[in-house]
Amino acid sequence: MLLEENLEFGFELQREEVSRLKGPLAELLVAFREFGKTTQATETVATTFSGEQVRVPTYVNEFWTSKQRAANSLHEVSYRACFKPQLPRFFIKRLTGPDEVVYDPFMGRGTTVIEAGRLGRVPCGCDINPLSAALTRPRLHPPRLEQVTQRLREIDFSTVKEMREDLLVFYHPETLREICALKNYLLERKEAGQSDYIDDWIGMVAVNRLTGHSPGFFSVYTLPPNQAVSVKAQKQINETRGQEPPRRHVAEIIGRKSRQLLRDCGAGVRRVLSAVCDRAQLLTQHSAVTPQIASGSVSLVVTSPPFLDVVDYAADNWLRCWFIGVDPSSVRLTVPKQLEPWQLAMTEVLRESHRILRRGGHVAFEVGEVRGGKIKLEEAVVPCGVQVGLKPVLILINDQKFTKTANCWGVNNNAKGTNTNRVVVFRKGNRRERRERRDMSTNTNRVIAFRKHS
Repeated sequence: MLLEENLEFGFELQREEVSRLKGPLAELLVAFREFGKTTQATETVATTFSGEQVRVPTYVNEFWTSKQRAANSLHEVSYRACFKPQLPRFFIKRLTGPDEVVYDPFMGRGTTVIEAGRLGRVPCGCDINPLSAALTRPRLHPPRLEQVTQRLREIDFSTVKEMREDLLVFYHPETLREICALKNYLLERKEAGQSDYIDDWIGMVAVNRLTGHSPGFFSVYTLPPNQAVSVKAQKQINETRGQEPPRRHVAEIIGRKSRQLLRDCGAGVRRVLSAVCDRAQLLTQHSAVTPQIASGSVSLVVTSPPFLDVVDYAADNWLRCWFIGVDPSSVRLTVPKQLEPWQLAMTEVLRESHRILRRGGHVAFEVGEVRGGKIKLEEAVVPCGVQVGLKPVLILINDQKFTKTANCWGVNNNAKGTNTNRVVVFRKGNRRERRERRDMSTNTNRVIAFRKHS
């Protein structure tokens, strides 16, 4: 297929995309009218760690749709504090070409990784939380619905070696029996080296259906499906609502959710995924040190890190960790509560991102305003990138009404939490730019030496 190159950013696009996407990214943002709004151009002023001011062009608009269903059904798994697929897609289509590597150092539920694979890019991701790979890997190699149905028929849901009685606050006794039987089956198959991509898929769907607020989940009514309350809290919910866990059929729910996830997974999607999934890298470790990823091999990093103390990942995922056989206390998540430790952690991740990026490659770093808008993390992350040699190209602010999990707490849009996508776009300089910076640094050092001797 014919390709064209954007000279400024050095990326390739399929020819049919060029007429709409070709040109400097800033110009594309200014001209953006897809949802009927005009882009507002402004400026963000950030201060580097050495005290210098950096002025970054900033563009505000609704750059991708707020409609939840406007993405492939493979993305429809629940995970708290995740961004919509439209965000990585926006940058992947504009800053990369087919077969280039797209990486997410805070992989989460795998939104960037899955979208990269769907677009024919080589997916690469890292997350210290083992749940991340368990949620992501199966969707890069999705089975067919009939394969899932057949495997569910083969599983003995009556054989139980472990029953956690405390979980009866969430589940009907027979439902809990089936959950425990499935858990034992999956772990035993994995330990024996017998598990395959169909088992991985069933485990992923089961993890996603453990708790929720509708009959589509295994549990009685509880908080939204991207978090699990404590046993004590669930007892209080049951008492307040006067409810008891109803009988749910585990295999039936897994089959129904699988049908939903595979709804848009036709021959074309499978063909594109199969062409790149064997080259995918999914790491479970700290993203500040990733020697498995070759230097200069990544074209684009798209990520969203933890936002200070907005989300308690460990508390949210304790039940999911139980199901996959992981001790949640052993997972050392990066969730700093203060700004300076957060900046230190982000600097180290961006330093590693700089190493693995090719020259001219980009980082799209999504952050948000936290603590009622008093802290704007886009201003805080700019000096982190500058510190490691990345150039802040622009800041994109996607401003729209969100349908937020916070609504269940009575929190209105633009009142608390994160209400906009705020994306800092960095670029790794090419050889000429690096030489110019080195020459400037050398000249400055010479002046300083001359003054010392005068």
